[in-house]
Amino acid sequence: MARKANPVPSYLRHSSGQARVRVDGRDILLGEYNSKESRVRYAEIVAQVVGGQTVQTCTARRSKTVETDSRLTVNELVAAYLSWADGHYLKNGKLTSEIHCLKSAVKPLVDLFGFTACDAFGPVALKAVREQMISNGWCRKTVNRNVGRVRAVFRWGVENEMAQPATLQRLQAVAPILAGRTEAPDNAPRQPATDEQVAAVRPFVSDLIWDLIQVQRATGARGGELLSMTPAAVDKSKSVWLYSVENHKTAHHGHSRTIAIGPRAQEVLQARMQELGDDELVFPIRRDSYTTAVARAVEKYNRTHPNKPIEVWSPHQLRHAKAHEIRERFGLEHVQATLGHAEFSMSERYAQATLGRAVEAAAVTG
Repeated sequence: MARKANPVPSYLRHSSGQARVRVDGRDILLGEYNSKESRVRYAEIVAQVVGGQTVQTCTARRSKTVETDSRLTVNELVAAYLSWADGHYLKNGKLTSEIHCLKSAVKPLVDLFGFTACDAFGPVALKAVREQMISNGWCRKTVNRNVGRVRAVFRWGVENEMAQPATLQRLQAVAPILAGRTEAPDNAPRQPATDEQVAAVRPFVSDLIWDLIQVQRATGARGGELLSMTPAAVDKSKSVWLYSVENHKTAHHGHSRTIAIGPRAQEVLQARMQELGDDELVFPIRRDSYTTAVARAVEKYNRTHPNKPIEVWSPHQLRHAKAHEIRERFGLEHVQATLGHAEFSMSERYAQATLGRAVEAAAVTG
């Protein structure tokens, strides 16, 4: 089914050199193209259109715009927020993936309402930004997360006295979009990578990538956790090795993360570690390079096996495969223990019991 027309009218250039926006089959001139005044006027019209209001074109409406121009704009708030985020979303001196998500989330905001005064940005404007996200083809969950990121910009603005608390309060009134009640698609649940899919890429990846695939499949670890592994971080004193992950996904919440390594993964790691120094990386490769290598391997396999293609899969689906295997054999608690989904910040007794389940599962499946 073809996607419906974008409900957010575009900012365009008129033959006269002015900016224009087309609403209900007629052009509304906004002033000098790409000027601040025309961008503010465009934002007002977008909010009116998405809010189902009658578009106002009188000069009295424009006079209100001039009054708000002296206040902090959305562009200025976003710039300040991203500057702060560059120093906040760091791990081991490197920017985390969240910074890229933030920049993607605020792009529709600044494109539509960049020159709008911060405290003039309200729920209808936020819904217009959301409509633009939907028109971009983003799935429903991504849209809801990114609307939350937009709100986070204004929450930070309130915290730093750059926006009024009432502005944030108004934005919090915008409810998330629900499944079946929006044009934003819902992606199908991520499926485990099958043994057939995994084996198919072996001839098309390097030994490094293949070893990494085997260890991730055997342990259920996140790719980033394995890419930071060093020999010194692995305790080999018992039959099931224990890898203490120093910089993991939830470390900033005060959680610990220990990965149990069973005999299958040990065999691969032993061969890789035997000539490494204690602090050398076992898998010296970037996460994006790992993901790309797997995707390209699937493409190469499908080109050489056109009559028996496999679905494209990502390394993260190896975690799903491990979760499925452990749940079938042991149960949900062992899945939580192995994948690190349990709340380790509770009592020490609970943490030790959880680690015990992970060790039990690794001894049999890892």
